[in-house]
Amino acid sequence: MFVDAMEDIMALPKRRHSHSRTRMRRAHDALTKPSVGQCPECGEAKMRHQLCGGCGMYKGRSVIRLEEEIS
Repeated sequence: MFVDAMEDIMALPKRRHSHSRTRMRRAHDALTKPSVGQCPECGEAKMRHQLCGGCGMYKGRSVIRLEEEIS
């Protein structure tokens, strides 16, 4: 009884989408490469707006202390 009521509510496509229309919709689904920058402190490659894995710096200040600095 409940299943019959749900079938009346849900929208179903009246006709099939053409290949052209499907491909036009998918034109914006392409993957993009992540933007990679260079750390100003150590020069290591890092993703923009992310903490540097090499020196632990972000926006000119030390955010984490690395194991090499601790010992």
